[in-house]
Order: sequence, then C-alpha cells, then structure tokens
Amino acid sequence: MFIIKPHIFNNFPQITAAVSTTIGLDRQAPYYFNLSPNINDDEKKVLENRRVFFSNLGFNENEIAYQYQTHSDIVIVTDSAGNCGDSDALITSRKNLLLVLTIADCTPILIYDIKNHVIAAVHSGWRGAENKILKKTLLRMNELFNTNGDDLIVYLGPSVSQINYEVSEAVAKLFNKKYIQNYNGMLFLDVASVNYDMLIDFHVMKNNIQKSVLCTYQLKGLLHSFRRDGNKSGRSLAVIGMKN
Repeated sequence: MFIIKPHIFNNFPQITAAVSTTIGLDRQAPYYFNLSPNINDDEKKVLENRRVFFSNLGFNENEIAYQYQTHSDIVIVTDSAGNCGDSDALITSRKNLLLVLTIADCTPILIYDIKNHVIAAVHSGWRGAENKILKKTLLRMNELFNTNGDDLIVYLGPSVSQINYEVSEAVAKLFNKKYIQNYNGMLFLDVASVNYDMLIDFHVMKNNIQKSVLCTYQLKGLLHSFRRDGNKSGRSLAVIGMKN
C-alpha cells in the first residue's frame, strides 16, 4: 500500500493526516485501491480496503466521521463518528476521530489549529471554491473555537492541475481572471490556487501551508481521477485526525 503523508504536520505527532492512492492490496483495474462504497466496485473489496487503510493509520471504523459530499458550501461541526449528512466540510475538536474526504480531482484541504486543537477537512472543487466553502469553514472555526490564521497548519492535497482542468466560459466567469488561462480558445481553471488565496486572505502564514504539486489527472497509476477515467474511476480518501 502506498499512502501520501504531508510533511507539514511532521512536527505534530498527535496529528494523523494522509491521502490514499490507487496502490494497495494488489487491486486491479478498473477501480484499483478504491475506498468509496458509492461506485460500482465490489462491496467486500471496498470494505476490506477501508479497514486496511484506516488500520494502517491507527484508527478503526468506529472512529471515522464522513459526509455525503454534494459540492456544496455546507460546513458541519461534529463530535460523532459515522455519517454526518450532506456537507463538504467537517470540523471537530474531538480526539480519536478521523475526518474523511472522498476525492478524485477536487482539492482536499486538511487543517489543524495548533492553539485550540481543532481540525477540519474541506472538499473543494470549482463549485465549492466559487461558494467559498473553505472561507466559510475558517470563519466557523473562528466563531466557535477562536481560530486565527496564525494558528493554522494546512495541507492542500493532490487535485487536478490547471492545465488539465478545462471549464466552460460560464464557469470561468465566476472566478477572477488571474485563476483562468486561455490556451487556444480553451479555458482552464486553477482551483487549488483559489483555495490557497483564501488561506492567505485569512492570514495563514505561507510557511504553514503545504500545497501539493501532484496532479490527479496526470498521475495515472498513482491517483484516481474522475475527469480522466469517468465512471471507471475509483476514489481516494484524504483524512485528518487528532490522537490523545
């Protein structure tokens, strides 16, 4: 099994943060090491994949908080394992609870407030970015836990890179022109940078942000990509949790 572990959290042993890949348990095409039960993969294999992945990180199925992602701006604060409902961002101050995002091109954002000991996991594609779900998550953390930008360590995980993320003119018009590139009449959006700038606007220090350079679309054989593989794409999980 190959798991991506962001180095930005290396100085915080209480934090578990990781992104799964296509590599694990010798799973084969088309779904490879898929961790989502919501695609047309073998249910028993998916459950085994999830058990092995979570166990590798020191968690079990009773310590997992997940959501049904709808590309929304809904933020949920939870202290319970299980299904938290329809949302695209989870916040918790509870120890031994792993927040889970399902990804296959959208930007996963893992956040740790080192002062107030709060974590968050945000799923942000173009719809989430346009609706500022990351900003709304940060403001909710500030409101409920007194989180400030100076207190945050943040990982923006693997996502589809700008050169592989063509969008319609209608979508492009929703964003500042600095996030759009025009190549031969085709428009391409840099979603990760939209989210990165929201962190900067919240006064998160640049040295406290790790922005992955891994492109889900380009790295076939390592990362799942719905844009590349369509209905044959598996799903990765991006996760963050605090141990006692």
